[in-house]
Amino acid sequence: MDFSQNNPRNLVLFASGSGSNVERIATFFKGDTRVRIAGVLCNNPKAGVIDRCKRLGLPLYCFNRTAYQEETGLLGLLRALKPDLIVLAGFLWKIPESLIAEYPGSIVNIHPALLPKFGGRGMYGMHVHQAVVDQGETETGITIHHVNAAYDEGAVIFQARVPVKPDDTPEMVAAKVHQLEYAHYPETIQNLLGLSHG
Repeated sequence: MDFSQNNPRNLVLFASGSGSNVERIATFFKGDTRVRIAGVLCNNPKAGVIDRCKRLGLPLYCFNRTAYQEETGLLGLLRALKPDLIVLAGFLWKIPESLIAEYPGSIVNIHPALLPKFGGRGMYGMHVHQAVVDQGETETGITIHHVNAAYDEGAVIFQARVPVKPDDTPEMVAAKVHQLEYAHYPETIQNLLGLSHG
């Protein structure tokens, strides 16, 4: 592919929630002409990411379960957006196998724990942090991984760790993990795109 200034890398982000990682990624790449956020895809009409996209001027595409399951429509949209990398930023639905087949090795996710611990269906957000506390873990962190046909089982790209203290609440653990996400997800995306820092 020609990754010149005239042909920037296209990022497509999927989000279901507040969009804090979407904003962090958008801020990280702002002013970098080598990267373009081609679209943010959202499956939740009440998600905070919608207002963030309006404020940040990011192109937003919302869809419901029916549209998501009509895979040709979703594939058609993605083909039009021409993503070089698809980034899940707090997206809670399972990615259809047709998308994985269309973009092999080009879909990545961030999980708020050290996989393979605390992964799988239903393990997201505060469910993960509560489980970490309940299990008496002494550390947790983030895992950035490729997406395959099974929840949270794709090849690990990057992990970062943070200690969990005995008196930490799930909310305190969540705050620590969010800081890791903001610090490392954009840089890892940059590396996956083959871009040097700066």
